[in-house]
Amino acid sequence: MTQKQNTSETIALNRKAKHEYSIEDRYEAGMALEGWEVKSIRAGRIQLDQGYVILKNGEAWLLGAQITPLQSASTHINPDPQRTRKLLLHQGELNKLVGLIERRGYTLVPLAMYWKKNCVKLEIGLAKGKKLHDKRADEKKKDWDRTKQQLLKKYR
Repeated sequence: MTQKQNTSETIALNRKAKHEYSIEDRYEAGMALEGWEVKSIRAGRIQLDQGYVILKNGEAWLLGAQITPLQSASTHINPDPQRTRKLLLHQGELNKLVGLIERRGYTLVPLAMYWKKNCVKLEIGLAKGKKLHDKRADEKKKDWDRTKQQLLKKYR
């Protein structure tokens, strides 16, 4: 009997994205990284909350995500924490995303970064910005669900 091994491990989450946007579709993308970036990611020194994805010349790019270099970084390179990083997607996915992005109000946001078979993968979401009343409705729903669970737990 063989056990299924969980090979994906979450590195970073963008919790702010779920609050600011309604996520309609999710895609998995690889990333073109430098050596010092992989070492910093292994140490957990990444922030996705200010990041966003743009499509330019038929390619996807991650901007604004910060990977803080380690103190032991090599002396012969000059690490840039907010470097523009290329995302690796299939051409069909890119073509589909270009068509969706050109519609009004859609954007691509990074949702999570994780390991998959020793490769760094980025989950990006096709998102639409929430209005203030949508955010309030989501908060009310969360509060009601929490209260409902507490009541069910109390009367069991």
